[in-house]
Amino acid sequence: MGEVVENINAAPVSEDELYGFKRQEMYSGTLAGSVAPYGRHVFLCYKSHETWPPRVESEEGFPQRFAKSFKDRRAGFPVETKLTVCGGGESDGDVLVFPDMIRYKALKDTDVDAFVEDVLVNGKPWTSGIQEELSGSFVFVCAHGSRDKRCGVCGPALMEKFEQEIGSRGLSDQIFVKPCSHIGGHKYAGNLIVFSPDSAGNVSGHWYGYVTPDDVPAMLDQHIAKGEIIQNLSRGQMRLRPEGEEAEKEDEHKIPNGSSVVERESVEKGFTGGCCQGASGVSCCQEQTPEPVKKEESVKQNWFSWMEKEEVLLGAAAVGAIAAIAVAYSIYRRSG
Repeated sequence: MGEVVENINAAPVSEDELYGFKRQEMYSGTLAGSVAPYGRHVFLCYKSHETWPPRVESEEGFPQRFAKSFKDRRAGFPVETKLTVCGGGESDGDVLVFPDMIRYKALKDTDVDAFVEDVLVNGKPWTSGIQEELSGSFVFVCAHGSRDKRCGVCGPALMEKFEQEIGSRGLSDQIFVKPCSHIGGHKYAGNLIVFSPDSAGNVSGHWYGYVTPDDVPAMLDQHIAKGEIIQNLSRGQMRLRPEGEEAEKEDEHKIPNGSSVVERESVEKGFTGGCCQGASGVSCCQEQTPEPVKKEESVKQNWFSWMEKEEVLLGAAAVGAIAAIAVAYSIYRRSG
């Protein structure tokens, strides 16, 4: 049996080249417009990102209970709302809501349904627990490695760089970095969302993709410090759907005479729908136009229509002739 000789000259492919910042797909996708309009983001604090299963919302217990209640009541939300899990630990059970900048502390399983109904559906204060206002800026980095290896490689590296740069600037009490679960767009890793107030104090979540550790200083010095968007890495931001946008999309699904081609299906906000209403509202259904009436059928219809008219006229003439004969006969009898 021959001895197997390893090729010692073949350089091993690094994890960074396969899943990290040197992978071939980096910068190959279009970032702009990859975030659909939405008006609120809810983060559920739960354990360490290193222990999350691929579908952390299905984790038995608090995440599963919250995700189910959230899904069941989402049709009643006043704005489109996203739900994401973020790193917890000592803060397990806390719920962070943006752009409201509120932390609801230590929710229990038994609190979930009432919280979703009162706070997320009806917009009431949470009187059954503790809530506090948040201040500063928050950076959520997708580090959901069990869901996608790329996020598992890029996310932790970005968080480490953020912590270094924040610490060197003395901003540890003003800028907070947390790992988060899947936010969509694995291919754009590193993915992150920045919630930071502008000069007027308004908070909006801005999404970035293809972020590398080299981009972190600019994130701090441009976006967070000055409110300047880094355009070449921008995926979009939290925003409400502009008025008229739904109407424009509706028009796309109509034929020239104005009748609807397919009925618009109600899509669960924040979830991808089925065939006729897919991600980002893109439809894969074939639009149908009414078939034109064939010329032969048109001729037949005109012929039958003409025949019907002729029959009516002949009938009327026959009735008139009979009436004339009857009158003439009556006169003849009287004269006789």
